Amino acid sequence: MESGALAAIQRQIQWNRLIAVVEEQAQTMIRTAFSTTVREAGDLSAGIFDLQGRMLAQAVTGTPGHVNSMAESVGHFLRKFPAETMKPGDHYITNDPWLGTGHLHDLTVVTPAFLRGRIVGLFANTAHVIDVGGLGMGPEGRSVFEEGLYIPIVKCFDEGRANETFFDFLRAGTRTPAELEGDVYSLCACNEAGARRLVEMLDEFGMDGLDLLAEHVFESSRRATLAEIAKLPRGTYRAAIRSDGYEAPVTLAAAMTIGEGEIAVDFAGTSPLSGRGINVPPAYCRAYSCFGIKCVVAPEVPNNWASLAPFRMEIPEGCILNAPRPYPVSVRHVVGQLLPDLMMGCLHGAVPERVTAEGSSALWNPPLRGGAQVSGPAAEVEDFEIITFNSGGTGARPGADGLDGTAFPSGVRTMPVEATENVAPVVFWRKELRPDSAGPGRTRGGFGQIMVIGAKGDAEFAVNAIFDRVANAPRGRDGGMDGAAGWVGLDDPNGTPLRTKGFQVVPKGRRLVLKLPGGGGMGDPRGRDPALVRRDVADGLVSEEAARDIYRL
Repeated sequence: MESGALAAIQRQIQWNRLIAVVEEQAQTMIRTAFSTTVREAGDLSAGIFDLQGRMLAQAVTGTPGHVNSMAESVGHFLRKFPAETMKPGDHYITNDPWLGTGHLHDLTVVTPAFLRGRIVGLFANTAHVIDVGGLGMGPEGRSVFEEGLYIPIVKCFDEGRANETFFDFLRAGTRTPAELEGDVYSLCACNEAGARRLVEMLDEFGMDGLDLLAEHVFESSRRATLAEIAKLPRGTYRAAIRSDGYEAPVTLAAAMTIGEGEIAVDFAGTSPLSGRGINVPPAYCRAYSCFGIKCVVAPEVPNNWASLAPFRMEIPEGCILNAPRPYPVSVRHVVGQLLPDLMMGCLHGAVPERVTAEGSSALWNPPLRGGAQVSGPAAEVEDFEIITFNSGGTGARPGADGLDGTAFPSGVRTMPVEATENVAPVVFWRKELRPDSAGPGRTRGGFGQIMVIGAKGDAEFAVNAIFDRVANAPRGRDGGMDGAAGWVGLDDPNGTPLRTKGFQVVPKGRRLVLKLPGGGGMGDPRGRDPALVRRDVADGLVSEEAARDIYRL
């Protein structure tokens, strides 16, 4: 075998091993995390970077909002702590929304990796934690300073020694000190696991660093991405999408220009900044916009610095997708997770056969709180602060139905109700697929869910609502019909609705009812396979009336 072919095979083996390294990095965090958001839902990211702060590889486990924002954040760490000043055992941390992944509930940790005393790479990870103090996870803040503990880029471990001053501040600033401190240790352990495996890999292959492998991966990824862009029809394609917003509905507008060697997106026409915490920092906007494009244009190309470089975003100042410090951004995902649907709306004009219909998009993850902090001396349950992750249906695909109760674009797992009930005095009385919520079409959308949640003994508790797609249902494409809009309310006889955003108390004796949206349909419903319609009717997910009146069965 020629030496060139042998070298190519060896590089591929090294690349596969590197993916295994970062995946073990992520799995270490999942196994050691204290927060259920990480342990049960997988709301995290992990990756390895070169010494210039360029993302080389990411774990398969992780969310695009974390991964693609983190791809920008390591450079901020290096500007404050240059690589040549780092020592073995150092760990650096921040939750700065403008230097990390967009809100204070995400901790980002960066750790150097050393081979025989020389720094060879950087491991980074991000995890969503339960509580960082302040008003809690919700949209009510008027500035980021109200939203919780703000951690600049600092050392949390110095050559293996804990920064006790940092941990004193950390524990003092949260309602869940043991969990938060434990999560920081978990994030550091996660990076250390990656660094150990990297050293083993480098020794096994006789490598003295990552530079040659990085250049190969970057060049291959860049070429592959440009080749996929070259297959697209040139032009400018426009789309818009509506969010329920907070004070008023929000319009997200985009003009996507497919040109020579790049895809540029201009968000001119997007609604202005909000006075509440639904604003999106620009890195998070870029993260989910790039993900939405990449899903359609180059899904098989590894996600790294080079494959993301051809996607360029122009985000006007003053719009809700370019929030400046110190605007509130706590629930930036409610708006930001609509961006992949917006990108697919643009790409529908170029490659309609490759995009999906709109889905429920933003997670329905109710932050729940109870005890004396809600009910005062009359509290009937102990204090608790918990969040549970759930999803509506995804949009229909060109050749297949949408997915039921599945998180897209975030990719996090739905949390088992038992895991939440085990750590907080709450009861999930009902959790099932929502009939007739999937948008009809030749391929239908995914079904949403119905959830009924109460505190133990039906005690009083509170929900910090962060829901969307209630006033603006997911839209179908190409003749497909819209999915069902969401609904939030109480289980009283009148079905009292609650606001879709903001802190609200569920009174004693009542329960919270969530009806999660369904995904939009794709194509004329009359073209759907009758056997599939009959299956959904038999499963109780499509009514006889819908089968007759919509599907014409």
